[in-house]
Amino acid sequence: MMFIRNFSRMLVGLVFIFSGTVKGIDPLGTAYRIEDYFIAYGTEWAIPLALFFSVFLCTLEFVLGISLLFNAGVKRTSWLLFPMMIFFTLLTMVDAIWEPVPDCGCFGDAIKLTNWETFYKNIVLIIFTSIIFFGRKKFKPPKAFGYTFLILVLFLAGFIWFTNYNLSHLPMIDFREWKVGTDMEPEGGGEAKIYLIYKNKETGEEKEYFSKELPWQDSVWMAQWEFVDQRTDDSDVLKIHDLIIESADGEDWTNAIIGNPDFEFMVIAYDLENTDRDAFERVKSLFAETDADGLSMIVITSSLPETVSIFREDLLLDDHFLFFYGDDTVLKAMVRANPGVILMRAGIVLAKWHYNDLPAYQDIKEEFLND
Repeated sequence: MMFIRNFSRMLVGLVFIFSGTVKGIDPLGTAYRIEDYFIAYGTEWAIPLALFFSVFLCTLEFVLGISLLFNAGVKRTSWLLFPMMIFFTLLTMVDAIWEPVPDCGCFGDAIKLTNWETFYKNIVLIIFTSIIFFGRKKFKPPKAFGYTFLILVLFLAGFIWFTNYNLSHLPMIDFREWKVGTDMEPEGGGEAKIYLIYKNKETGEEKEYFSKELPWQDSVWMAQWEFVDQRTDDSDVLKIHDLIIESADGEDWTNAIIGNPDFEFMVIAYDLENTDRDAFERVKSLFAETDADGLSMIVITSSLPETVSIFREDLLLDDHFLFFYGDDTVLKAMVRANPGVILMRAGIVLAKWHYNDLPAYQDIKEEFLND
């Protein structure tokens, strides 16, 4: 029985350490998922607290995991652990049945689980957690109270630094699609199919034809049928990203910008009203230097055109520093900064920078642009 208790303690401890760590790598991503929960359950007033809850949750998970793994204060830890697992098991059961949110993010973006997979995972964990809770009095720490205190304080301090670093800079490990080195325009992957709907002029019958199979060379048939509508089936297309870049008038610039054979700087600022304006002053200087070298730099935002106009006037931005528009969820996933800068060439992500780490143009030029 002792073996089962210790196995349960170490297994749950490792899972909690892993879960807390991958959330701590990307605390903003966890905050966005918590916001989804607040919206789904009608508590939008709590959205400003999402980042606090994100940091608190990943820190709590990590410290509980350390406590279990090192057998440091397991008796006290179990009183937090067991109710916590009951709560999250019930929550993920609701997610699995009714899907108020599409992804709970229990392992961040490191491991993607469906809502049902997350629920089953929690069912397994709560079995081992029950063994820990009901056998808590039989766990004997190897040292005195000082050992427990020292272990928890050291790991807590280290994890707080770790999480703060990932908030102030880009995540140490990028689990998202837009990580450095990714080709956002892979070859192959299928083609979109276009289906045309025609109606018989005499009977009113409507038929759908695959565009390549339409009998357009049959003059008699073409005289009897008239075009009604069309639809596009892109289910066979390999989608690496969901980004759609549009101009203010709705024109799609996605392929032209992502596939630019020359160097392309993309400034991602999903919310101009809350962006760091001091950072944008540095972006403004960077634009002047890239523009002088004939390179493209654009801004992609989800803010309204009216907000963009005010922002341009406030910062006295050059008229040909172009602004484009994209979905805020996609922009938040591209780079965890507001603003952040992505350097691309021919569809490949060459570099990404948080506004706190934006280097001088000369340094960028020496490292990336001299080939």
